[in-house]
Amino acid sequence: MAKERELSVGDVAKRCGVKVSTLHFYEDKALIYSWRNAGNQRRYHPEVLRRIAIIKAAQKLGVSLDSIKQAFAALPNNRTPTKNDWQNLSNQWQQDLNQRINYLTNLRDLLTGCIGCGCLSLNHCPMYNPEDILAEQGSGAVILDKNDDRVIMRDNK
Repeated sequence: MAKERELSVGDVAKRCGVKVSTLHFYEDKALIYSWRNAGNQRRYHPEVLRRIAIIKAAQKLGVSLDSIKQAFAALPNNRTPTKNDWQNLSNQWQQDLNQRINYLTNLRDLLTGCIGCGCLSLNHCPMYNPEDILAEQGSGAVILDKNDDRVIMRDNK
């Protein structure tokens, strides 16, 4: 039986467009795996290319490495995701991305007039917050932290 093709760390880095140090980092985070040959050199199975492609795609979406690791760990025997696995992962990450897009759109739309903090320090504040009633809802930009709620812009002279 023919020996499975082995990839060196340099081969993987070149094929994936990442630095060797990135591969070491992914390995330290248990996102990819290698073994050592008789010469103590790292070797990878070809399926590592797909794992790295998924890591890179997920990171471009803003998915954290911890979330990627959890997704990989949920697969039987920590296998490399199949096409169906990728479909499930991408659907889940798409929902997360849509939530972040909604939050950022809300932030963008309110940014020039209000930071949602309840400070009332502006001479012309579009936010109505008499006697700092927003303080009861928590600290920080409480209005902006509400995903789908929009601030009712009001002239508070």
